[in-house]
Parts: sequence; C-alpha cells; structure tokens
Amino acid sequence: MQILTREVVPAALNELPSPILRRVYAARGIENTGQLDRTLSALQSPAKLPDIELAAQRLADAVTAQQHILIVGDFDADGATAVALCVKVLEALGASRVSFLVPNRFEFGYGLSPEIVELAARQQPEVLVTVDNGVSSIAGVARANDLGIDVIVTDHHLPGAELPAAFAIVNPNLPGATFGSRCMAGVGVAYYVMGAVRGELRKRGWFEHGREAPNLAQYLDLVALGTVADVVPLDANNRILVHQGVQRMRAGKCTPGIKAIAEIAKRSLAKLTAQDLGFALGPRLNAAGRLEDMSLGIKCLLAEDLSQAREIATALDRLNQARRELEQEMVGDAEFLLAEDQLDEDRVGLTVYHESFHQGVVGIVAGRLREKRHRPVIAFADAGDGAPDELKGSARSISDLHIRDVLDWVAASHPGLLLKFGGHAMAAGLSIKRAHLERFKVIFDKAVRQFVNHDMLQAKLLTDGELSAEDLNVETAELLSAGGPWGSGFPEPSFTGEFALVSQRVVGEQHLKLVLKTAGRVIDAIAFRHPPLPAQVDAVRAVYRLSVNDYGEWPTAQLVVEYLEPASSSH
Repeated sequence: MQILTREVVPAALNELPSPILRRVYAARGIENTGQLDRTLSALQSPAKLPDIELAAQRLADAVTAQQHILIVGDFDADGATAVALCVKVLEALGASRVSFLVPNRFEFGYGLSPEIVELAARQQPEVLVTVDNGVSSIAGVARANDLGIDVIVTDHHLPGAELPAAFAIVNPNLPGATFGSRCMAGVGVAYYVMGAVRGELRKRGWFEHGREAPNLAQYLDLVALGTVADVVPLDANNRILVHQGVQRMRAGKCTPGIKAIAEIAKRSLAKLTAQDLGFALGPRLNAAGRLEDMSLGIKCLLAEDLSQAREIATALDRLNQARRELEQEMVGDAEFLLAEDQLDEDRVGLTVYHESFHQGVVGIVAGRLREKRHRPVIAFADAGDGAPDELKGSARSISDLHIRDVLDWVAASHPGLLLKFGGHAMAAGLSIKRAHLERFKVIFDKAVRQFVNHDMLQAKLLTDGELSAEDLNVETAELLSAGGPWGSGFPEPSFTGEFALVSQRVVGEQHLKLVLKTAGRVIDAIAFRHPPLPAQVDAVRAVYRLSVNDYGEWPTAQLVVEYLEPASSSH
C-alpha cells in the first residue's frame, strides 16, 4: 500500500483561522473562500440546464389543467428520493393527480422501457416524468409518444450517441450543456426542475388566489439523502445541497420517513453527518430496491406520520440485514471463484459470475472486490425469468478509469456483445448473453488494458499529512467535521502518523480497539474489521480520521483507523 500526501495547491484561504482547514481545503482544489459558501444563494442558476424552461412550462400546464402526472423512478435511493420529492412538491404546488411507478428490477430492469410505458399507460397519464433515468430510453419514449403521452426526462446519467425524442430532456450531461455542475444526482436535477415549475406557476399568477407557494428548502432533506447515497462527487453545488439538507435534518425538519430510518439506524438527528446518510440511512433505503421493490422505500419517504414511517422503516431494516448476510456470502463465493480461475491472476479487468448470485447485490460485491484487489470488477447475476439466456452485470471502477468509456470501447469494437449498458465514471450496469460470458471476460480485460497504466493499478491511500500531538483533540475533530460535508470527490480528511502501541483488544468479535501514544499523548483508536496485530509489535503506522467518541460520560477524541501496519521502528 502506497501512503501519499495530497498535493496542496496555492490558495487564497487566509481568511480561515485554522491552518489545518486551510491545508485540507487547498488539497481539494479550493482556491478561495467563495468556493466554500454553503448558502442556497450560491447555488448554480437553473437557466443553463437544458430544456428546463420547456419542462417547467409543460408541467405548469399539467398542474393548472389538473392533468394526471406520473413519475417513473429508478430502484435505488437516488431514484426513490427523487420520486418522493416530485410527488410532494407537485402536490404542494396544487396538482391533484400525481402518482408514481418504479420498475421492479427483477421483472422489468432499469429505465423507461416500452413494457413500463405499457404498464404506465393503464393509469392514463397525460404527462410522464422520468427521474434518475430516461436519457437512454429511446424505445420507451417512442412508445409513449405513440400513445400520446408527453415524456419529460430528468436524468444525470451520461447519454449515448442518440437521444430519446422526449418533450424535454433536463440533464446537465447532455452534449453542449453549460450548466456549472455536471455532478448532480438525479434527485438534484429533479429539485431544479420542481423549482422551475414553481417559478413558471408564479409567473402565471397561480399563487394569487389563496394558494401558497411552497418553500422548496423544506425538501432538501430528500435531496441530501439521494445525493450522498448515489455517491456522486460533492462539487461546490452538491455540497450546498447536502449541507442545507443535513442542517434541516439536524433541526428535526425532515420527513417522518427519514426520521424513522435514522431512528432505526441508531443515528441521532441532532448529530447527523453526510457520512451517516451514506453508511446508515442510504443502505436501508437501497435495500428495498435490491431485494424486493423500491416502492416500499418511497412509501416510507412519503409517510405522513411517524408511526406509519416507523413500521415501514422496520421492514427496510430487516431487508438491509438480509442484504448484508447475502452480500457476505456472495463476496466469499466471488473471492473463491477468482482464486480458482488461474487466468484471473493476470487479468486487469475482473469478471465474476455464479448462478446463485442475487441480481440486487452484485453491485456491492463488485465494489468489495474492487476495494480488495484494486482492479475494475464486473459481477454478473442471472437476468431472471424474463430473459433466461441473459446475464445482468454491475461494474465498479478504480480512480482515473472511466468505466463507461471502457464499455463504450467494448460496444464499438465488438458490436452486439453488449445488449445494453449505461452508467457513470465509477459505476455502470450492463447486460450480455449468458453464452458470451467467457468471451466477455477476455474482451473486458483487453478493454481495461487500453485505458490503464501501471501506476493506476497500484493501491494508494491519499492523506492530508500528519497532525501534531497537540491537535489530536475533540476541538480539532469537531472543526474538521463541521468543515464538510465530506464525501465522494471531496473526501473526509485523513492523516498519517507513527504511534507507540500501548494496548490492543478485539471488540464486537471483529474490530480492533487500540490505545496509542505519540509525543507523550495517549489516544484511543478503533480499526474496524481488523485482526489483532502480532504480539511483538510495539509501534504502528496508521492512516486515520480524527473523530469524537461521545459514548462515554464525556466526549473524547478517537482515531478511526483506515489502514494499519507495524512501524519500521517496531520490534
């Protein structure tokens, strides 16, 4: 493992009193304090989002004419929060006929397919709005057009060579788009569209007759949860959306569904962080779409009272526990399969499949294998009864390797091999024929080799350097925590150092509790899922995050260890 210190670029951050924060921000590309503005007034203007005015006008027409608006979502947390957001806001704007439909991943798969349009048409909508999907749904939009249904696509995924013939497509990643944030999650795009609809209705005088225009800030809890759960990079715009949403949650101003999920995840709303959204709330919401039907998660977010939300959140928690057990079993099987296949030892792009793999969990398995082997991984599962001769795969990439570009290369150089694909830089989905699996393994490895170099394949840990012993305290930990939100593309600060090992013990069956010492200062540390160190080790080198342990009578500083090895000075 290479432990490197992030490069600190020159920055005009002298207004910040903390030299630690100045160093941390400068290493994340922050050049001036204006980029740290987390107020809503600093959000990018919606004006440069493609087709947003067109979408707003059509949806305003639907609201004023009381037409049926049907929201079609995706089966992950981003899609679920976007659906809930659109339903809540449209109803608050005065729409009386709003409903939603989420494809069951095991029956229909991802996106606005012709089959989903046929299902939607039974509800006789005049307008169909996609959230977190649709930019690749050529055939589905065409079918909706045939049926006389206007389709408004709101999406953030990268488009293919052809765009669907939708009434409007709002996506910051369309060719030629000049919107200042290409990293928004699907729920962020939906939030902007809902804001534009409110603006259009206001222009038309819709709120002049006793109707109250809703304050859209009250829905930022949903935007924050979906944004963090989708692991999109936290650029300046996304940091504002997440920060504002988290602040509302901390103040207790969030939906009963989010309150209930936080409660069952044993997270205090008053102390909630973006990391809690990613590691505790998001997975519970995602579990519904992975194992059963995301409609359950959406119903939790739409619940109007806490007792109803708690009941659904309990079911989500059970699904998440089942998902974790299944994930553990599948990761073990996948590692065995890779170890058994001698060819995989030399492969740069890894592919794994077993007939027992669960379609809803292969993405997590690919992610776990990617972390352990530092290679891009695609995990496949059976597509299901609807397509018994097909496999559905989920890809996870390494830093600096755009996995969608890799799949583009495969599709262009081997026409027909990929039945369909789509995704982001770090994650993608695809389908192939079962008979082509062995051929695909070879081609995927060849494709990855076109894009990577030796350095990209070396596991690295980027840190923010060392902290002095005097800075290992609660005040510094709280300062760093408040400096976020931290997440993908704007990583939580981590530091490196050498410590004397005072003691170690295993807690919770698989975690290592440590007492460390540096420059005369003793501090507690925890290394999750880490085996005990050999008895002869008396000094360690650690990469860690500084946190606050508030489980005792008084809060204390604690190191959350990300990487641990015996120090060179150890016996």
